[in-house]
Amino acid sequence: MSAPGPVVCVVGPTASGKSALAELVAERLGGPVVSVDAMQVYRGMDVGTAKTPPRERRVPLLMVDVADPAEDYSVRLFQRDARACVDGLLAEGIVPVLAGGTGLYLNAVIDEMSFPAGERGGSSRGAYEALARERGPHALHALLSERDPASAGLIHPNNVRRVVRALELLDEGVSYAAHHEGLHERAAHYDARIWGLTMARERLYARIDARVDEMLARGLTDEVRALAARGLALDTTAGQAIGYKELLDALEGKTSLDEAIELVKRRSRRYAKRQLSWFRHDGRVRWLDLDELSLEEAADRVLSDLKEARHGSL
Repeated sequence: MSAPGPVVCVVGPTASGKSALAELVAERLGGPVVSVDAMQVYRGMDVGTAKTPPRERRVPLLMVDVADPAEDYSVRLFQRDARACVDGLLAEGIVPVLAGGTGLYLNAVIDEMSFPAGERGGSSRGAYEALARERGPHALHALLSERDPASAGLIHPNNVRRVVRALELLDEGVSYAAHHEGLHERAAHYDARIWGLTMARERLYARIDARVDEMLARGLTDEVRALAARGLALDTTAGQAIGYKELLDALEGKTSLDEAIELVKRRSRRYAKRQLSWFRHDGRVRWLDLDELSLEEAADRVLSDLKEARHGSL
């Protein structure tokens, strides 16, 4: 039995133009965009996650603002809720357009995946979280590096929640890396057609730096201050998001604002490299070079490829 679809997916590194391209494609297909971003799910985290403001959206944007920053909104929950969105659109005869840079979340939606017991936490979670609070995320990541270097290489030190999960899995005799290795070889849950955005590294890095500056001009510091007043803490998943963690530290006097801004830019560039590495391991991705194509031309290419795959109909 063939997988339901088609489902259009637009992926790529941060600041590459995914949201803009997805909106162009979705507008021409007559449907919404389904965000596949681990941090855009959180209410109130708008500027720092580059969430398209409602007044600027060309089409509806789904799977944003579905959880409070204090919630433990796991990839398991995201899979459930995003698939409900996709299934609803397919039932209406609408081609879903997914857009985002969180590779694990995309795979969780479009591929047959289940998550190990560590996803829900175990008895050792409190001890690991306490270590992160007392000695910092990098100390926790160093522990993972000692016990499982392969898994540590796949997880950013700031992603405390995932580092904790990897350590819990080790306690159960399971390697996060071994679980990760098969992600791109799993059976398809949907008939997903994936297009990835790329451009020269220097241009991408310049776009990332400019985006951080734009976020600050649009009030990122005030947004972080407001979230902190509501209880956003560094030991939450949301509190570890790039841009929020660094500015929380600055607001608490642990670093200067200038140092925090430079750190946001540097970590965003590193994150972009990891995103590209993830998607380049997926042989389904058709790459669109934005050094050669405009966004409009890229949208034309996506729709042309989709039409060809569907034997002449959209």
